Amino acid sequence: MAKLSVMDLAFFLTETDASPKHVGGLLMFRKPAKAPANYVEQLVDEYAGNIDEIRAPFNQIIQFSVFSAPRWKCDLDFDINNHVFFHAIEGDDFRESLYDLIGNLHSVRMDRVRPMWEMHVIQGIDDERFAIYTKLHHAYADGVTMSSWLVNSLSKSARTKAVTPIWSVLPQKRLQNTADSISIMKVLTQLGGRSGDYIKAVTGLTKLSAQLALETLNLTKNAVAVPFKANSSTPLTGQVSAGRQIATAAVDMERVHRLRKLTRSTLNHIALTCIDGALHRYLQDCGTDINEPITIQMPVNLRQSGDDSFGNKIGIVLVELANKTTDPYERLREIGFTLRNVRYQIDGVPPASVMAYTVLLGGVSLIGEALKLGDVLPPLGNTLVSNVPGPAKALYLKGAKLEEMYPISALTPSNHLNITLYSYDGRLQFGLVATTAMPNLEVLGNYIHDAFDDLEEAVSPSVLAKSKK
Repeated sequence: MAKLSVMDLAFFLTETDASPKHVGGLLMFRKPAKAPANYVEQLVDEYAGNIDEIRAPFNQIIQFSVFSAPRWKCDLDFDINNHVFFHAIEGDDFRESLYDLIGNLHSVRMDRVRPMWEMHVIQGIDDERFAIYTKLHHAYADGVTMSSWLVNSLSKSARTKAVTPIWSVLPQKRLQNTADSISIMKVLTQLGGRSGDYIKAVTGLTKLSAQLALETLNLTKNAVAVPFKANSSTPLTGQVSAGRQIATAAVDMERVHRLRKLTRSTLNHIALTCIDGALHRYLQDCGTDINEPITIQMPVNLRQSGDDSFGNKIGIVLVELANKTTDPYERLREIGFTLRNVRYQIDGVPPASVMAYTVLLGGVSLIGEALKLGDVLPPLGNTLVSNVPGPAKALYLKGAKLEEMYPISALTPSNHLNITLYSYDGRLQFGLVATTAMPNLEVLGNYIHDAFDDLEEAVSPSVLAKSKK
């Protein structure tokens, strides 16, 4: 049985009915030509009947003990019917009804007596399309890992008719000491048994803490923002409440690349510029716009190349976006400058230091959430924005083309909104998940589209005209 890391364990210890700690993915498919009327039902039967190859972590449950650390163990009573479900939605609009269902499914905390994952196959309203929503407890994997599992379960060819479930594409055996390699005790004490690495990690953490302390005293200005200084008087923050809603946005990647070339920016620079503009416009609609920069929590991938182990290997840093402005190009330049300096600052400390920093800050936030002080204590940041890379080419499932793929993430303490970027098949897609207490979430998705138009117009008026022909 494999041990949990401290970060993985935190997802269990802080989980409540109001704040479940699972991540999800929404995949929207177009049926192949001449598909039989019962195509989707056949698909569900194939998934449900394919359990011979089920592998960890999809057959594992958490075991708590008063005498030892929590561990994963195999579920001897595994039943696929507890994990694969079929839904037929009704209504006037496929997307609207689908999003309502996904919001409801994403709101429900999963039972720990069985492996904590679910697959929901959904059809109805639109005869040409169907969807799959998969959710997995965050302790099993981070968003990047879950995305890679989903991608590996699909085919690059429409001719492939075999169904490969997500639970059968993983390595046969969990890598040894996966959890230990990212535990805080390993990070701060052993680090593989190399005292030199230990000294580097402590030195890096001290360096990062000193930089933030100086910034708190207004003695310097660093790229990584000071935690717990975000404005808390907006709909974006507060004690996380029950109920979830989702919205999406998508932009043609050609538009993004065109803007990148014209402005010498990265995809992250472009996307965060548009998110920043959309958030300010949304807050203005709510009568709660702020004059200071919006602060986001930004995950940093700490995995080494080729590392396909389970669990979470991410760090989180705080980043201030742009000062309030009506000029999208000015906003882009400021965010680009900040992100380049963030990368430089983070590269200046070992990954173990970033992990330790994340655990320490996250621990404070999680304690505040557990004590229900989210409406009293200042939030770590205004929201969390992450970027999960996806495949550049189209994928298929039993001949059905995957047209859209959106990450549906968990909410962090004191944040009512999470935005995750996902690139797939020539589109930059945005998955927005929020509590139901946050008003008009779908409007924020529309404002992201508008912000791209505004940025194109600010950079080159002719670009917008060409893209709309």
